[in-house]
Amino acid sequence: MSSTEQIEEDYNKSAKSYNDARHVPSITLESQLINMALGDASGLVALDLGGGAGLHAREAIDLGASRVDIVDLSSEMLKVAQDVEDSIGRKDRIRCYEANVAKPMDHLPLDKGYDIVMANWVFDHASEIEILEGMWQNIARYLKPGGIFVGVRVADLHGPAASDAKYGVSMQNPKPITGGFTYTTIVHAANPWEFQGTSLDISCLGSFELHEKYGLEGIQIMPHEEAETVQKDPSFWELWRQRPVFSVVRGTKRV
Repeated sequence: MSSTEQIEEDYNKSAKSYNDARHVPSITLESQLINMALGDASGLVALDLGGGAGLHAREAIDLGASRVDIVDLSSEMLKVAQDVEDSIGRKDRIRCYEANVAKPMDHLPLDKGYDIVMANWVFDHASEIEILEGMWQNIARYLKPGGIFVGVRVADLHGPAASDAKYGVSMQNPKPITGGFTYTTIVHAANPWEFQGTSLDISCLGSFELHEKYGLEGIQIMPHEEAETVQKDPSFWELWRQRPVFSVVRGTKRV
């Protein structure tokens, strides 16, 4: 089974439980940091690469986005996203398309330029630099000049917070590969599930090389300590604050 097929299978299996994990501590933190990065999205149109079941797409709508287009490899995840939209009677605010975000997407009816492009966790499924660059090529192609990029990426696989189930998501058994690590991610939700992750050093060791190569400026990591959940209970987040497991990165495409 190829790595792409494995990713698709993992997410298809977990699709029905995915939205149930939104209250897991680390996913709550993730959402708050993404919302901080997005800011006031009133009237903006977003592309959510690897947006899956639509958790962050819906948050962008809540922040005022007029439409979010999700592209994801997993048909089951996209079905969950569409089912949620149908259940609340919302039409055409979130559109779902099945495709590999590391490959050209010319066959999809996407806009020529989006105000926002999100790529949350997709980089941590790239086992080769060519796959990672394919993802970045799509980000650069579909983000309009002056538009906002927001992405989540692994920051520290080896710190105590990464293996502590108290935060709701743990990364287990990291093993070195050429240029990075592979590992098992376990989501400790009411109905737990797991999937395989791969993080390349150029992405997860804090580098902004690819961000800059593909036209971003004003790049920043959203500060964990400013998130509401961390401010409410800093002692709970102590391990995390010492060595954060992920980073939410924001940048703007050069004009």
